[in-house]
Amino acid sequence: MDRKKATLIGLAAILLWSTMVGLIRSVSEGLGPVGGAAMIYTVSGLLCLATVGFPDIKRFSKGYLIAGSVLFVSYEMCLALSLGFAATRSQAIEVGMVNYLWPSLTIVFAILFNGQKSTLWVIPGLAISLLGVGWVLGGENGLHVHDIMQNIVSSPLSYGLAFAGAFIWAAYCTVTSRYARGQNGITLFVLLTALSLWVKYALSDQPDMVFSVPVVVKLLMCGVALGFGYAAWNIGILHGNVTVLAAVSYFTPVLSAALAAIVLSSPLSFSFWQGALMVCAGSLLCWYATRK
Repeated sequence: MDRKKATLIGLAAILLWSTMVGLIRSVSEGLGPVGGAAMIYTVSGLLCLATVGFPDIKRFSKGYLIAGSVLFVSYEMCLALSLGFAATRSQAIEVGMVNYLWPSLTIVFAILFNGQKSTLWVIPGLAISLLGVGWVLGGENGLHVHDIMQNIVSSPLSYGLAFAGAFIWAAYCTVTSRYARGQNGITLFVLLTALSLWVKYALSDQPDMVFSVPVVVKLLMCGVALGFGYAAWNIGILHGNVTVLAAVSYFTPVLSAALAAIVLSSPLSFSFWQGALMVCAGSLLCWYATRK
């Protein structure tokens, strides 16, 4: 495949994934946090079957199969449920920004556990990312500890899941980089996520799922964004310019927040955008620290 075309397909994956925060929240409002997430990952899993195909499990090491499955499912559940359980739409977008600590954390984990070479620029990079998240959580006043604490206390489950998810995804990326041996288990992992969410839905008291045309449309859009996103990303990293894809991917927090604000009709404050840009800048600095 032509390298430029493959790179564009990879960039399309970034655009698709950037719609996830707004779409997951929209579906959750109609189908419930757990039921909506279960439906999303069911649709996504079926699309992954059609686009990526089911992996040959025999080629996977047992350790990676178990660790990869647990980490991936845990992260996706944390992400979907943190957005679904957020008290308001604007809070859901803030929760999405907390999730984007994972790029910086992934590089830190790679340095600590995979022997990734790095310069000391990674330290201010991580600090700026954390500062940016704090700036976002502070609301209109920016980095104000009292306002940050009030915000977190108003929805501790949602923020806790998002924060845990950032660490879990960093761990998943680290484990995959070291033990996957080129195997792509994404279809299996997405289907396991759907199964786990349906089990949770069946075993807990959940609100009824209310289907409507807007909810069904956004459900399908979300499924396409996740399912086709993984397929497009695989093409991009296999045949495209990985350096370009990596650099652009670090601007996902700002793009994701912008699209979520449009989908959810939730305007964001100037201080939010300041924090979002700081998260991007910190991630880019971490990435730069690992460049030869």
